[in-house]
Amino acid sequence: MRRWWAWWVATGVVILDQATKLAVKGFSLLGIEHHGMLLGQSFPLLGDTIRITYIENPGMAFGIEFGAGKIILSLFSIAAACAVGFVLARMQRYAVAWQVQLAFALIFAGALGNLIDRVFYGVLYGEAPLFYGRVVDFLDVDIPDIHLGNWHLERWWIFNIADAAVSCGMVLLLLVGHRMPPLGQLFGRMPSHEHQTDNHQ
Repeated sequence: MRRWWAWWVATGVVILDQATKLAVKGFSLLGIEHHGMLLGQSFPLLGDTIRITYIENPGMAFGIEFGAGKIILSLFSIAAACAVGFVLARMQRYAVAWQVQLAFALIFAGALGNLIDRVFYGVLYGEAPLFYGRVVDFLDVDIPDIHLGNWHLERWWIFNIADAAVSCGMVLLLLVGHRMPPLGQLFGRMPSHEHQTDNHQ
């Protein structure tokens, strides 16, 4: 059980991500129908500082659109999620520091959460073929205004739980990345005693 804790963290993040998206978008399952919000609808959660604003994003995280074909983005997302998940599995086998495992668990969960939207939502909601779904975003956060020449940002890009998980995982990885063993060692045959010891400190 203890060995699988990172996967439980990832599972919890994915469940939370999908539950909040379904609450926003709506669903009909086993006789239970929830209408959700209208596309573009917004309401305050914490004044105007944090709002719930329902948008659907055809591109990458934080509403950033991707110029290439939708199928390419979906396939790339699948490959990225598989790669991160594989690295996480190797980390658990080799007892890499828990902070690094947590970072990868968050990144994996975020990638998987948005991947579910892209691959399945179009079909489930009758809106698009497989792999052509749109990602549901809804967290709308006010920030201090940013002005860089002609570029202005008054509110942060609307995002979701999966985006937040990836961002937190990346920040954590920057902070604790020095505790990650070289990839050659990580994919070697024999576990590293040094990192097994480090993981239990």
